[in-house]
Amino acid sequence: MDVLLAFAAALLTLRLTGALLARWRARRAPELAAWAASLLCYAIASGALAWGAAHGWDGRAFRVYYLFGGLLTAPLLGVGSLLLAGRRWALPLGLLYAGLAVGVAISVPLHGAIGGTGVPHAQDALAFLPARLLAVLGNSLGTLAVVAVALSSLKHRPLGNALILLGVGLAAVGTAAGGLGVGGSAVFIALAACALYAGFVARPGAFRLRRARTAVT
Repeated sequence: MDVLLAFAAALLTLRLTGALLARWRARRAPELAAWAASLLCYAIASGALAWGAAHGWDGRAFRVYYLFGGLLTAPLLGVGSLLLAGRRWALPLGLLYAGLAVGVAISVPLHGAIGGTGVPHAQDALAFLPARLLAVLGNSLGTLAVVAVALSSLKHRPLGNALILLGVGLAAVGTAAGGLGVGGSAVFIALAACALYAGFVARPGAFRLRRARTAVT
């Protein structure tokens, strides 16, 4: 069941990534490209969960999961939010961070025994410096950017930003509830990806328009 849930989460998130990329091709809005990249990272992390649950975790599966799920998803979400707010410097900064994250994930040594079908804990496989510190900084700053931009523009995009905040909250709960195992992590990834996608594509003012129509009727 864990393998099926993780694989389903990967397919769902990959489908949402494709839909977001189609919107980016039509509009060429840079924030859509950054958000699509973050959802793609979610899909790859879900694939790593399915890999580990099906065949047992090893160093390769753990590196893929940690890179895309632990190092890249939240920072790329933050880059997208900053680009939406007109902060064009976020794009080169995000690319620089992504390159650093890839280098760290590939080169950092692993310690301890990585095996079994349960999701390995980062503290059991990685030293704090540099990989875990980079994850803490990247996730904290990325999440802060998402929340700050969403709250500052909540009046203009009430429905979309509320859904984005919901997605970030679901992702945080999924990360904190590591005891849920592969299946639980996959469910929270799928729920977070759906909420985020809905928030990304929601039209500004859609919620206010809907309320106005309800009031008239």
